[in-house]
Amino acid sequence: MRRRAWLALPLLAGCSSYSLRAVGGHIELLNRARPVDDWLADPATAEATRAQLRLAQRLRRFAVTDLALPDNASYRRYVELPGAAVVWNVVAAPQAALELKRWCFPVMGCVSYRGYWQEEEARQVAEGLQAEGWDVYRYGVPAYSTLGYSNWLGGDPLLSSFLRGGQAELARLLFHELAHQQAYARDDSAFNESYATAVEQLGLCAWWAAHPDPVAQQQDRERERRRSVWRERALALRADLQRLYAGPGVDKRAAKTERLRAFVAEMEALAAQDAGYSGYLPWARGANNASLALLSTYRSQVAAFEALFERLRGDWPNFHREVARLAALPRDQRNRELL
Repeated sequence: MRRRAWLALPLLAGCSSYSLRAVGGHIELLNRARPVDDWLADPATAEATRAQLRLAQRLRRFAVTDLALPDNASYRRYVELPGAAVVWNVVAAPQAALELKRWCFPVMGCVSYRGYWQEEEARQVAEGLQAEGWDVYRYGVPAYSTLGYSNWLGGDPLLSSFLRGGQAELARLLFHELAHQQAYARDDSAFNESYATAVEQLGLCAWWAAHPDPVAQQQDRERERRRSVWRERALALRADLQRLYAGPGVDKRAAKTERLRAFVAEMEALAAQDAGYSGYLPWARGANNASLALLSTYRSQVAAFEALFERLRGDWPNFHREVARLAALPRDQRNRELL
C-alpha cells in the first residue's frame, strides 16, 4: 500500500528547536535540488527517470493552464532521495477515542501531526508517545508543502518519491501539493486536506479527458477500486470503535482488540482472493485509533468540495477563489457555508 498522506511541514513555526530543524532540513533539500532541465540533459540520468521528469513537467504545465493552480517556482527542480519517503510523520490518539492529538505553531496554526526529516527521530518520538499511553501511527510521506512560503528560495522541489507510483499517482501528488499553495485555512486540517484531495481527483479526471491513456486509466481504476474497498472496511471499523467508545461500560480494551483482529482477518481474506490487496496488510495489522482518526481527516469534506465545483460549473479560477474565501472565515461559518 502506498500511503497517500500529504501534509504541510511547519517551516515557519517559531523558534523552537523542532521548527529550526524543520527549516534546516528543507534548506538542505533545496541545496541538493537541480533544475529538471539539467537532469534531462545529464547523460547519467536513467531513461525511466528522464521519462517521468518529462511527464512531471507536462503535468505541471497542465496544472497551471487547465486547473488554475499556482504558476511559481515549485516543482521545477528535482532531488533524488535515498528512499521512498522525504518526511516521517507521527500522529497520536487516546487509546479509547478517535481524536488526534494536536500541536500548535505560530503562523501555521495547529496541526494533527509532527513531521521529521530523520526516520529515527520520528521513531523515538513515537515510542515516547506510546510510553505515555497514546495510540501512535508513524508513516513515511512522499511529499510535503511549505504552502508557497519557500518560493523565494526556489520553491518546493520535485522529489524522486513522486515518481514511484505511475502516471496517475504523480498527477495526484502534483495537483494536491499545488492546491495547498492555492488556499489554506489555519487550524483546519480536515478542510485543507479535503480541498487538496478534491483538486487531485477532479484534476486527474481533467487530465485523462485531455490526455487519454487506456492502459494507465485501467490500472488507476483497479488501484482506486481496491483503495475504495479498503477505505470502506476501514471506515466501518472506525464507526464500530466510535460506537464502542461512546457506549456503556463494557471491557472496551478487549472489545477493541477483538474488532481490530476481525478487521485484519477481513483484509487477509481479500488478499488471499486478490494479491492486489496485499499492500494493505501492513496498515491493517498496525491499525489503531491514530491511523483510523487520520484516515477521516483527508476525505471528510471531499464530497462538499466536489459539489461546490459542480455548482460553479467546473470553473477552476472561481472554484479556487471561493475556497480561499471560505478559508478566511471562522471555522463554524466556513463549515456551515461549505457543508
